[in-house]
Amino acid sequence: MKFDRELPGSRTVEERVEDYKEIYIPHSEELTYRQAARCMDCGIPFCHSGCPLGNIIPDFNDAVFNENWKEAYEILSSTNNFPEFTGRICPAPCEKACVLGINNDPVAIEHIEKSIAERAFEEGWIKPQIPKTRTGKIVAVVGSGPAGLAAADQLNKAGHEVVVFERNDKIGGLLQYGIPDFKLEKWMIRRRTAIMEASGIVFRTGIDVGKDLKADELMDAFDAIVLAGGSTIPRDLPIPGRDLKGIHFAMDYLEQKNRQVAGEVAFDHEIITAHNKNVVVIGGGDTGSDCVGTANREKAGSITQIELLSKPPLERDASTPWPLWPMQLRTSSSHEEGCDRHWSLMTKEFIGDGAGHLQSLKIVKIEWKFDREKGRSSFVEIPGSEQEIPCELALLAVGFLHPQHEGILEQLKVGLDKRGNVDTGEGYKSSIDKVFSAGDMRRGQSLVVWAISEGREAAIEVDKYLSGGTSSLNSKSYSKLLV
Repeated sequence: MKFDRELPGSRTVEERVEDYKEIYIPHSEELTYRQAARCMDCGIPFCHSGCPLGNIIPDFNDAVFNENWKEAYEILSSTNNFPEFTGRICPAPCEKACVLGINNDPVAIEHIEKSIAERAFEEGWIKPQIPKTRTGKIVAVVGSGPAGLAAADQLNKAGHEVVVFERNDKIGGLLQYGIPDFKLEKWMIRRRTAIMEASGIVFRTGIDVGKDLKADELMDAFDAIVLAGGSTIPRDLPIPGRDLKGIHFAMDYLEQKNRQVAGEVAFDHEIITAHNKNVVVIGGGDTGSDCVGTANREKAGSITQIELLSKPPLERDASTPWPLWPMQLRTSSSHEEGCDRHWSLMTKEFIGDGAGHLQSLKIVKIEWKFDREKGRSSFVEIPGSEQEIPCELALLAVGFLHPQHEGILEQLKVGLDKRGNVDTGEGYKSSIDKVFSAGDMRRGQSLVVWAISEGREAAIEVDKYLSGGTSSLNSKSYSKLLV
C-alpha cells in the first residue's frame, strides 16, 4: 500500500536502436527492496500456480526485503536452474497470477528474480557443483536449449556423467540463436555454461546427432538419452507468390542476425537484411516482436506487423479471469521503438516485381465470428477490403509445427503424437527404452520457463530409471530452506 509498481528504466529509443545491447539501465537496490515490500506473503500464493517451475516467490521476496540476498538466491535456485535467463525473457505468468494484481499492479517478480541472480553472480555464490560421488552411469542430452541445459544440470547434480550434444557451434539453442542480444546478451550464456563445464558436464558442439552420430552409436554408448532438440519446423504460409525472393522464416532472420552480432560474417546462403526495406512481419507473437526490434536496429524503411486474430482488449478480458493468463494487448519494448501494428488481416498473395523479387503483399480484412454449434470461432473476409501494401522483406512468424523428424527421431523410431511431437504419454519416457524427451520437442512450441521445467522433470524420470529412485532430484525438495 505504500509503494507503487516500479521497474528499472530503459535507455532511450534513439540510443538503444543503435546497438544490440540490453535496453535496461542500472537500478538502485532501494528500488528492488521497495518492490519486494509490495509482496503480501499471501496465505495461498497464487503466483505459484502461474509459475511452471513452482518458484517459491513470497519467500525469496521476503528474503530480499530483509536484505538476506544469499538466502533469497538459495530459495530461488532450489527450483530454477537459470534465473538470470528467466529474469529477462520470461513473460512472467507469475505476475499475472499475483493476488495483488486483482485490484492493483502486481509485484515486480521478474525484476526481483533477475536482481537476485545478478547479485549471486557478483558475490560469487554461483559456483561449480561437482558431485561428491558418481553413479557410473552416463547420459546423453541431445540439444542445448533451456530444456537440455536444465536436464543436464540436474542429472549432473545427481552424480551421473552427462554429455550434451549440440549441432550448432555454440551452446544455448533458442537462447543463443533465437533471442536477440538486446533481450539476452550472449555472454550470459557463456557465463552459465562455463560453470556447468566446471561442474563436470561435457559439451560437444558441431555434432548433428542422427547425421554425425547415428542412433545405434548413441544407444550403445549411453545408459540413457534425453531428446531436447526443440520444435524446429516452422509453420509456412503456402499462398501464391511464396517462391519470390524476400520471404523468409522469422527464425532464419533472427539466427543470422544473432550470428552477425557475434562476429560471424561468413554465410553460405543469402544474407537477409531489413536495411532501407519495407518490412512486414506476419504474426503477432514474441518472435514477431523480436523481428520488429531487430529490423529497427537494421534501419528498415518501414516496419508493419500484421496479425490474423482480432486486436486484444487493453485490459484483462472476462474470458480469462484472474489468476489465468490474461487475454489482453501487450506492447513490447520493440514495438515502442517503432512499428505499425494491425489486426484481423489475412495475407492472400505475395506479389513480385517481375524479376522474381517481392514487391508487395495483397491483404484483406477479416471478421471473426463464434459458431455456437461447432464451439469455435472462424473468420470471413470483408468484401471490398482487399489492398496492397509495399513489402520487400516479409518475415513469417506464425509458429512452429513440430521437431525435425529426419535424423535421430526416425532412426530411433520413437513414437510421435498427433501433432508430430515425441510421444511420452503422461511422463517424459518415450516409446523406446532408455530414451526420454523434454521441452518443445515433447510439448510443442512453448515458453523458456516451461522448457526449464520440462528439463528438470525429465531428469527426475531419467534418474529413477538409472537409480531405481531419485538421488536428491525431487524438484519440489526445498523444505530444508523453510525450516
